[in-house]
Amino acid sequence: MMKTLFLHPPSFDGFDGGAGARYQAKREIKSFWYPTWLAQPAALVPGSKLIDAPPARIGLPEVLAQIGDYELCVMHTSTPSFASDVKVAQALKDTNPRLKIGFVGAKVAVQPEESLRQGAPIDFVARNEFDFTIKEVAEGRELASIDGLSYRGADGTIIHNKDRAVLEDMDQLPFVTDVYKRDLRIEDYFIGYLMHPYISLYTGRGCKSHCTFCLWPQTVGGHRYRVRSPEHVAEEIRLAKKQFPQVKEFFFDDDTFTDNLPRAEAIARELGKLGVTWSCNAKANVPRATLKVLKDNGLRLLLVGYESGNQQILHNIKKGMRIEVARQFTKDCHDLGIKIHGTFILGLPGETRETIEETIRFATEINPNTLQVSLAAPYPGTFLYKQAVENDWLDAAHAELVDDHGIQIAPLHYPHLSHTEIFDSVEVFYRRFYFRAPKIAAIVSEMVRSPTMMKRRLREGVEFFQFLRERHREAA
Repeated sequence: MMKTLFLHPPSFDGFDGGAGARYQAKREIKSFWYPTWLAQPAALVPGSKLIDAPPARIGLPEVLAQIGDYELCVMHTSTPSFASDVKVAQALKDTNPRLKIGFVGAKVAVQPEESLRQGAPIDFVARNEFDFTIKEVAEGRELASIDGLSYRGADGTIIHNKDRAVLEDMDQLPFVTDVYKRDLRIEDYFIGYLMHPYISLYTGRGCKSHCTFCLWPQTVGGHRYRVRSPEHVAEEIRLAKKQFPQVKEFFFDDDTFTDNLPRAEAIARELGKLGVTWSCNAKANVPRATLKVLKDNGLRLLLVGYESGNQQILHNIKKGMRIEVARQFTKDCHDLGIKIHGTFILGLPGETRETIEETIRFATEINPNTLQVSLAAPYPGTFLYKQAVENDWLDAAHAELVDDHGIQIAPLHYPHLSHTEIFDSVEVFYRRFYFRAPKIAAIVSEMVRSPTMMKRRLREGVEFFQFLRERHREAA
């Protein structure tokens, strides 16, 4: 077995690029998702090490000081961070010329040829679901024999092996929490709407929805929801409780945990026996009966992608959701005491000044506990990217999706709506939603009841206004 380092490389200050991040960018409030997609193959490679540089505040010099003993380095990359990640890879090669470097992630999964041509220090990329691909590389197998791999031949030519078969038995995967315990400090991971410290992991991969903008199902996970058994999930949570007694909440980062309702209820009942608090991603169509089962067994919060308050835009992006269903779902959650973090996207196909206003009104009406407003991001490999290129919606100067500081920019524009207008509407959305008397009163009430929450919300407020200042700088 090759001595292997799994690396989420140093990047922009505060850059959240881990595979749990739906958008690789610097957040309004400093946030870090777990590097689960790196931890999974790390759990398959004995003696390996995982360094998640951004949340641990590890700079390039510290990484270089450790790289001399390694034979293989596997780096997670993304479209926004790729150029920076290639520079890190070159520095690693300069320090340890015998080091083999492989890249993984959605960017190289859909652009293996381009990635190898643009990244001179990269020896190989692992496409699609790469856990066992990386395991076989680390075992020292001939690269030509490894499915799912693209690599440089001895003469410099780029070779693409056949695709790897999709993993069906998800219980084959070892627990990522063992790697978290070995290599990470869980207090470094923070999400504004989750209790701290939290732990996130996957109970399955894939999503049956076909949202045109969503990165992971279209590039790595696929559209079939392949799952771990409820017993396997419960076993990992039971172990994690012992490993991390300080954890306040577990988050299941499956694209849509509620895609399989009977299974979601079965897992909930197992978690209820363990007495843990948990949250998950959900679509805004879960029936009240299921919501009650989840709530009665420890569910605290649902992360819900509403995206837009305009029905035609939801049709345009193949969301498969109706506004009236989402409205009833949200009411049910409020009635049952389930908190909601709602996510919205501005600049999707069909967006106008009027639909932006409609979405802001919809968000204030249904009133999730917290929300996130993102800019439509056409990642390569998505249907949205194909649309943007074909219709000349993509501003080539903004194709890397973030600015020089890691702040998300508006890469899409339409004949009737400029990218500047879309960019500016994010701040309008936040101000209209949060600067309402009822919402301010709710936040103040929460702070008064808990000194810990008061400290946290004050810090978040400072970070939020700093984020707005940085956005103004970008706009200028």
